[in-house]
Amino acid sequence: MNQRSYYFAVDLGATSGRTIIGSITDGKLELEELTRFDNAIIETGGHFYWDIFALYNEIIKGLKLVAQRGLKITSIGIDTWGCDFVYVGKDNAILRNPMAYRDPHTEGIMQQYFDEKIDRQTVYDKTGIQFMNFNSLFQIYAMRKAGNTALENAEKILFIPDALSYMLTGNAICEYTVASTSQILNPKTGDLDATLVESLGLNREHFGVMTAPATIIGTITEEVQRMTGLEAVPVIAVAGHDTASAVAAVPAANEKFAYLSSGTWSLMGIETRHAIINSHSFDLNFTNEGGIDGTTRFLKNICGMWIYERCRKEWADAPKSHSELQAEAMKQPAFVSLINPDDAAFANPSSMTEAIRSYCKRTSQPVPEGYAAQCRCIFDSLALRYRQVFTWLKEFADFDIDILHIIGGGSLNNYLNQATADSCGVTVLAGPQEGTAIGNIMLQAKASGSVRDIWDMRKIIAQSIEMRRFEPKDKALWDEAYEKFMNMIKS
Repeated sequence: MNQRSYYFAVDLGATSGRTIIGSITDGKLELEELTRFDNAIIETGGHFYWDIFALYNEIIKGLKLVAQRGLKITSIGIDTWGCDFVYVGKDNAILRNPMAYRDPHTEGIMQQYFDEKIDRQTVYDKTGIQFMNFNSLFQIYAMRKAGNTALENAEKILFIPDALSYMLTGNAICEYTVASTSQILNPKTGDLDATLVESLGLNREHFGVMTAPATIIGTITEEVQRMTGLEAVPVIAVAGHDTASAVAAVPAANEKFAYLSSGTWSLMGIETRHAIINSHSFDLNFTNEGGIDGTTRFLKNICGMWIYERCRKEWADAPKSHSELQAEAMKQPAFVSLINPDDAAFANPSSMTEAIRSYCKRTSQPVPEGYAAQCRCIFDSLALRYRQVFTWLKEFADFDIDILHIIGGGSLNNYLNQATADSCGVTVLAGPQEGTAIGNIMLQAKASGSVRDIWDMRKIIAQSIEMRRFEPKDKALWDEAYEKFMNMIKS
């Protein structure tokens, strides 16, 4: 029997975070959640910030529990959302809490950057990254124009997972997958693009050393050892971007798959050996983000469960459980009202239910009233939007896509899983739910030599979880609905 190896994963999302212990023995992976905590955006002085110190403190709390239980962990790994970053001063201290990507200071800044610095086409040709106003390139440019004093005094700029690893180890790195979300990294060179960096009034030395996933950053400092009661445990650069860790956990048998990381955001894509950067990907605003073992995650961001989550807070009369609420929604007639989930109207309205009503009214559709009709509208629309993106992916892929793997919290939604299979006309395999944490842990295992490569990782994951299978049906019905959807979003 193999000796059990323990790994400590920190998985931070935009609303909450967790610390998790993962163990691998006899080719099987087991997870245990140690702590769960809120990650609240702080509004002050007209801006929105993350509390990096509170997040660090939660990591310390989790490590203390590890020491109290006498667990001998092999390593520590941290994954978070992308794009956001921390400024570090000459004295190695953090300069102010990092701004959150939902801060409105980047509104309109993309066009200003294109007009004043580098045009849109050139930026895409260099990075292959989907244009979103909160990409790091535009955040830093907005801060530069605003005279942000933290930026003006920054010695180092560290993305969020790298900043937390820095606080644990004292070593500044720039992990490849999270850096790829910035729209500053050039996938052809594998490093930050010098022209883009210079356009922000910065130089390459402002960022840490480019580091591949499954690389040792260093060990926890003597200060952290004293606070936690642990020895000098290594900290690993996992796939610092949470989606990269999640995609690493896709339990695929071969390369002929697409994935849908389903949560607040839905990210649908394929895994490729090289970035796909051409006029077609530019026109459709696809993104090329860093993956594992030299792969690229060619994908598109889709609004995901954000609309549902926001509406659920407004549905005062709806059942509290997801299953009961969704069961009521599925009793409603299908495809009566449809929305484009990625329309700007749903980005962050004061009332999401009112935004749905207004959209349907504006597009001359029946206005859905009540939680059941609105929920059905959301799920039907998401499945049809998935089909649109899936259709594009099939055009880009140089292989036949046999399976769509759905991972993340949304993989538990059997109604939407079946609707996605029906809409896309492809077999869906759902699971794992804990994709991000699993990918984090497996990359730590790779760094320790316990697994060889991404396919070894995926074999262990497939042996450790139960996947649910959904076969497509009702083709004619969904074909008709898709035609209605496409006509509606063009109107």
